[in-house]
Amino acid sequence: MPLQGKPLFIRQAERIRAASLSGRVVIATTTDSNDDMIAEICRLEGLDCYRGHAADLLDRHYRAALHYTTDTVIKIPSDCPLIDPALIDEVIGYWLDHTGEYDFVSNLHPATWPDGNDVEIMTMAVLETAWREAVRPLEREHTTPYIWERPERFRIGNVAMCGGADYSMTHRCTIDYAEDYHFIRAVFDELYPFNPLFSVGDILSLLERRPDIYEMNAGFAGVNWYRHHLDELTTVGAAQTKTYTL
Repeated sequence: MPLQGKPLFIRQAERIRAASLSGRVVIATTTDSNDDMIAEICRLEGLDCYRGHAADLLDRHYRAALHYTTDTVIKIPSDCPLIDPALIDEVIGYWLDHTGEYDFVSNLHPATWPDGNDVEIMTMAVLETAWREAVRPLEREHTTPYIWERPERFRIGNVAMCGGADYSMTHRCTIDYAEDYHFIRAVFDELYPFNPLFSVGDILSLLERRPDIYEMNAGFAGVNWYRHHLDELTTVGAAQTKTYTL
């Protein structure tokens, strides 16, 4: 789907590349023929592209990291087209400021940022451990639950919003539904022409001024994949997810 004249995932890649600490950016897509177009767009845009398993994302991400030979892996899911480059730098900066102190750092456990600003960092060794040992379907599909569900085994760090703010269940900048696309397109149309690298703060200010944009996908705020696995997860509770409401 287009955003300001380019595919949505390319706009996201631009925002990730704009983070000064992001390093090498790789689009990890699937080997399905339907995703040939993604590989071709990456070629035209000069983006590295790795193709792997469609359903086992843990395997895809591990093999992509193995292919590009790295010690540290940063995972940003492709449903986060409004990801803030400054937030990426903040989370990576926290990792670097605490070198050797953590196995995994994110801004998701617990989540406080508006949904759609996911940044997860881990050592290659820990990712390989998860790839080798994880067996539950949710661990294979979502890549990192094997790690963050085991705080007794892995050293887990988190970067929260300043001042105790929590927008994780009230503001939705991710994309799963048509309403999300309409919301994201409206945000881009309002902010991109003036500042292509607009921030989380810019989005929040816009939504204060334009509640009509906020309402476009407000019914899905707080709706996430956790709701399907509450009986399997130990570090996530019912207060961190909900079902769609009209």
